[in-house]
Amino acid sequence: MANHQKESAKDIFLDIVICIAGSMIYAAGVNCFVSPNDISSGGVTGLAILINYLWDLPIGASMFALNIPLFIVSFVVLGWRFIVKTLFSTFLTSLFIDIGVYFMPAYSGDKLLAALFGGALMGAGLGIIFTRGSTSGGTDILSRLLRKKIPHISMGRLMMMCDMCIALLAGVVYKNIESILYATIVFLVSSKAIDFVLYGASSGKMMMIITSKSDEIAKAITQETPRGVSILPVQGAYTGEKKHMLLSVVRPHEVAKMRKIVRRFDEHPFIIISDASEILGLGFKPTDNDL
Repeated sequence: MANHQKESAKDIFLDIVICIAGSMIYAAGVNCFVSPNDISSGGVTGLAILINYLWDLPIGASMFALNIPLFIVSFVVLGWRFIVKTLFSTFLTSLFIDIGVYFMPAYSGDKLLAALFGGALMGAGLGIIFTRGSTSGGTDILSRLLRKKIPHISMGRLMMMCDMCIALLAGVVYKNIESILYATIVFLVSSKAIDFVLYGASSGKMMMIITSKSDEIAKAITQETPRGVSILPVQGAYTGEKKHMLLSVVRPHEVAKMRKIVRRFDEHPFIIISDASEILGLGFKPTDNDL
């Protein structure tokens, strides 16, 4: 019981520290690059930036107020634990955005650079927040709700699709096409940054090896590499020949070594190598039901 309480306290502490870090990075992207250059960041934050542009209301406070309806929906669908984390991270993000206006330096140079760096910082901040099973509200919540139905699409791509509507609105408010184009750059860079933070460390290659030397190759793989391997029976449709398929997931830099091991035992294997964007499990990224 004591160990369990100790682990829970440690998790709560990590949640707080990581959410603070992610919120500060996100706020820096908004205050330093996006808002000063009249670029929409998409989602509820983008709406808050447009409200600030039109009526000079605080971005953070507007963002928190706009999130309230989504908080109610997420409480019903995703549960109270998720909403507690989301409320906390949204509050921090809103707070740091409004406070950061007074001490974060605003970049007023090339708008393209502002869009690139703003998107990178905002995406990195959101990705860090997502790693603890939370969001910063807005389309982050909407994307998480959608991912319950379509889990094969990454969080960053879902957010990008949701945010395109805000980009069109920004073009109307700022009264120029360039605002839509710069907003699109922010979305693309931000979604890539989110995916890199969430999945980059666990990206790898999936290898499917059809061979008649499955036992020897599997034994060599488990002894000479840190990777596991599964053996599946297969049969050729034309020849009717029965073989085995070895299934293994490896880091990109381990592919060459795996191929050498295979060819040591079988000179004519059939190998399929494909990208694995998200890998959950031993040796990669811990399983997290919230992501």
